[in-house]
Amino acid sequence: MNGFAQRIICLIIGYIFGTVQTAYFYGKMKGIDIRKHGSGNAGTTNALRVLGTKAGFIVLFGDMIKCILAILVTWLIFGRSNPEMTYLLKIYTAAGCVLGHDFPFYMNFKGGKGIACTAGYIIAFHPSFIPFCFVAFMAPFLITHYVSLGSMCIYACFLVIMVIEGQLGVFHMPQSMLIEMYIVAFLMCALAVWRHRENLKRLAAGEERKTYLFKKK
Repeated sequence: MNGFAQRIICLIIGYIFGTVQTAYFYGKMKGIDIRKHGSGNAGTTNALRVLGTKAGFIVLFGDMIKCILAILVTWLIFGRSNPEMTYLLKIYTAAGCVLGHDFPFYMNFKGGKGIACTAGYIIAFHPSFIPFCFVAFMAPFLITHYVSLGSMCIYACFLVIMVIEGQLGVFHMPQSMLIEMYIVAFLMCALAVWRHRENLKRLAAGEERKTYLFKKK
């Protein structure tokens, strides 16, 4: 099987896993359609606001694990026979998972924003990413309580660290594959920004809603 076919299969597998909408199904278990409450977004933040902290963590874990599992499946299929493509195939799988999460076909292509999926990808991609991206999200979030700001920071960190480590030879990939990986990562970042465009407008206007892990007294 050629490299192009492998990339497409990784995207498809990622998309299939991504369509497992944790917030939507958890909401249904609680008797509500999460898309009709709060911001209308089928993601971690809206689940936390509408259903509480426990629901938020369950949805976060579910959306992270589906991306990790998708990457594990594609690695089992292709990774061992194509070690030089491991990280490239991981990012194609993650991209497919984010697309499935953001645009699930059975929900009229109205899903979440893909940040929790990306967190799962960061965990599965390379251990060195975890502390940097964790701090990149938690520091601005804990200071401002704006999830959208933390989300943009984690994507910026993810892209910067990838390029730095790629150029330092951490991934042991040919330069052409590194550039391709950077392009896919950039497109994922661009999609995240586009999905957060209304949040960014509210941030600029000082009208963005704050989110607290636990209810304020």
